[in-house]
Amino acid sequence: MRRWIRFAHGDETLCGTLLDDDQGIRVYDGPRIGEGRPDGRILAHADVTLLTPVVAPKFIGLWNNFGELATRLGQGRPQEPLYFLKSANSYLAPGGIIRAPLGYAGRIFYEGELGIVIGSSCRGITEDAAPAHILGYTCVNDVTAFDLLNRDPSFAQWARAKSCDTFGPFGPTVAEGLDWSELRVRTLVDGRERQNYPARDMILPPARIVSLISREVTLEPGDVIACGTSVGALPMKPGATVEVSIEGIGTLSNTLETNA
Repeated sequence: MRRWIRFAHGDETLCGTLLDDDQGIRVYDGPRIGEGRPDGRILAHADVTLLTPVVAPKFIGLWNNFGELATRLGQGRPQEPLYFLKSANSYLAPGGIIRAPLGYAGRIFYEGELGIVIGSSCRGITEDAAPAHILGYTCVNDVTAFDLLNRDPSFAQWARAKSCDTFGPFGPTVAEGLDWSELRVRTLVDGRERQNYPARDMILPPARIVSLISREVTLEPGDVIACGTSVGALPMKPGATVEVSIEGIGTLSNTLETNA
């Protein structure tokens, strides 16, 4: 298994993998994660600043893709992905500050999720072919300005509610070689566990998600697809630190700005 990261080191933006003992970073010479070869350098964690592991051409999020939450909400089980897009300005690196939209005083929800990262371009592929186009998996916090979602009863504003600046944290790594069905997604708020659910409760598994979306939208290297959340998503209080943790990937930690 390899865990890829993208980071700043001095005036360079580099890619690399975490050493097995987490005691350093092996630098690669490729322009993006998953490419190139080791260039011989090993850097210390303290000497780098983590960035989002990819600069995603697209950030796609799914709604109603977990059985337990669908049952609790009285929703049916979709046969195809129910998805929305998060804008590029929402992307936020590990450790970054989540900021409320200007003039917005409503609820801001965290949603801990497993994210798929696309490794190679694909269009109209079968479910059997899809795994070859998945580079790996990452942690996602699909932040939502909940009170914007249905502010206008004539039009559900998914993109607006989820695309505010800083509302798309993901990282810290993209892990290759994981069995997604063995993963659990844990979300802690100020150290208190709020979500802990199995990825295998997905209604549409990753390969099917990728296959079905690729029928409509060409998927490109670096695209991120958030697989949806389960029970336990709640509003955050200003100053709260939210950690989305998935074994084998790492912990994505971000703090909601205070009102001070």
